[in-house]
Amino acid sequence: MESLENHLRQLRRLEPPAGKVDLVMDTDTYNEVDDQFAVVYALMAPEKINLEAIYAAPFFNSRSTGPEDGMEKSYVEIHQLLERMKIRRDRFVFRGSRTYLPDCRTPVESPAVDDLIRRAMDPARTAPLYVAAIGAITNIASALIKCPALVDRIVLIWLGGQPYNLPSANEFNLMQDVPAAQVVFDSGVPLIHIPCGNVAEHLRTSLSELELYVKGRGAIGDYLYQTVFGYSSDHFAWTKVIWDIATIAWLINPAWLPTEVVHAPHLAPDMTWGFDHHRHFIRVCTHADRDAVFRDLFTRLDGSLKENIPSKRVSGEKPRKL
Repeated sequence: MESLENHLRQLRRLEPPAGKVDLVMDTDTYNEVDDQFAVVYALMAPEKINLEAIYAAPFFNSRSTGPEDGMEKSYVEIHQLLERMKIRRDRFVFRGSRTYLPDCRTPVESPAVDDLIRRAMDPARTAPLYVAAIGAITNIASALIKCPALVDRIVLIWLGGQPYNLPSANEFNLMQDVPAAQVVFDSGVPLIHIPCGNVAEHLRTSLSELELYVKGRGAIGDYLYQTVFGYSSDHFAWTKVIWDIATIAWLINPAWLPTEVVHAPHLAPDMTWGFDHHRHFIRVCTHADRDAVFRDLFTRLDGSLKENIPSKRVSGEKPRKL
């Protein structure tokens, strides 16, 4: 009976939210160009999302000299976005982990980890805190190790890894910190998993489309357009995947990203999936309605000049807070 009750409780917590949610974002914002769109998208959906905080995640590729440098660059990039949206909030952006997890038992301390635990464990909080993670999952795994009770206080949406029918889970967000991904899949935390291949990769756009629907939509629209423009030197027959908006789109309308409930797979150190029907449940995304997601994103960005960043701004009045 207790096992059945646990399963039912897990399933209830995996249901798509019915109303507005409190959210924190964990993002390697400087790594590519898609995180910027995801952060802006979340801020432009106030009827669905109350964005409480943003955490800078580590990354290491050609755009950084190491995980700490990637995190610091992401921290700066988050502020670049907020500046262009004229958003000023105290204790809103937090630095994350400076290294990846050394193993599955040792957390990496950071202001982001402490803030997540403090917010989620606040006794005054009566509903789960949602966490949209769109980078290496180091910060979230560290918080789960440091405070195991977190599994009963948050719902995690993570974009990373590959579909379970592929021979390897290898993907940038996952491969950077495999121990952290193992912690997440083993923890029992309510998880909405958005794989990259065959799912988030559908969220492609072109420079010409961005020129029509993003460029000219205020300072933030121009910034997003220029960020994508500068990402490649060859734009001929070229599209860019804006992967990370999938996490926000699922919160706004889960029908755009259909999901199914499955037993959590086991992630091996060699980044292959294993399966055991005795493991806890998670929800995994199986598809993304590309057109519906971008239509909503572009509509919100276009309307932001009249709503989120009101026209009164032109007359010298201060913009109202989001």
